[in-house]
Amino acid sequence: MVRLRSASLSFGDRVLWQNLDLDIRKGEFFAVLGPNGSGKTSLLKVLLGLQQLDSGTATINGAAVRRGSRDIGYIPQQKSFPPETPLRARDLVGLGVDGHRWGLRWRGRDFKATVDALLEKVGASAYADAPVGRLSGGEQQRLRAAQALATNPQVLLCDEPLLSLDLHHQQAVSGLINAQCRVNESAVVFVTHEINPIIDYVDRVLYLADGQFRIGPPHEVMTSEVLSELYRSNVEVLHSKGRIIVVGLPDDTTHHHAEGH
Repeated sequence: MVRLRSASLSFGDRVLWQNLDLDIRKGEFFAVLGPNGSGKTSLLKVLLGLQQLDSGTATINGAAVRRGSRDIGYIPQQKSFPPETPLRARDLVGLGVDGHRWGLRWRGRDFKATVDALLEKVGASAYADAPVGRLSGGEQQRLRAAQALATNPQVLLCDEPLLSLDLHHQQAVSGLINAQCRVNESAVVFVTHEINPIIDYVDRVLYLADGQFRIGPPHEVMTSEVLSELYRSNVEVLHSKGRIIVVGLPDDTTHHHAEGH
């Protein structure tokens, strides 16, 4: 579903990553990790058609990436709406159903039924008619997930969707994303600083650091040897009760693995 060949991207004089060859399969939960500034979000922008590669190619479902593709769903980082936002929860979800259309739209029973089904799917029916600005961060993020799932996308891009959420909402949102991956066989590309909330779902990892990268299953990439090589510094990785603890990262990378999420 997602393919990159000899893909390279820089920010000014700094190489984020280069010569990246990557294939992400249908129904695969693929996590992208690394420190701030390593190019994680930039990778999503490439796949959304918002960022040009310096070299190489990127395709979605065999076609060149482009803006506004209905094959792609996108869940952004959690950012709260202002309290006065004149938008109900169902209106926000509805934009995922027909927000791509121009001009006046006739919204009949089918539209309402579709929105209601999406709200129920993410557990948001109880606040369907509430103003979005008065909802909690976790409730708002459920609505963004519903909006992203409206077209049953073949590829679901997630940009740190669990950021600032409490444990309960982390579990709820990550569970919804995993269900889309397993039941509807969407290819999921999940950018995160913290792998533990999704460790039970992840098939493979792309770890970006200092212009380098490694790809593989979590147990092969998240090791002392691999991370020490990527960071060019001694990093210790411990595996305990199905969770990962990373000690000795040389910068402000927020791998809070020791918290046992």
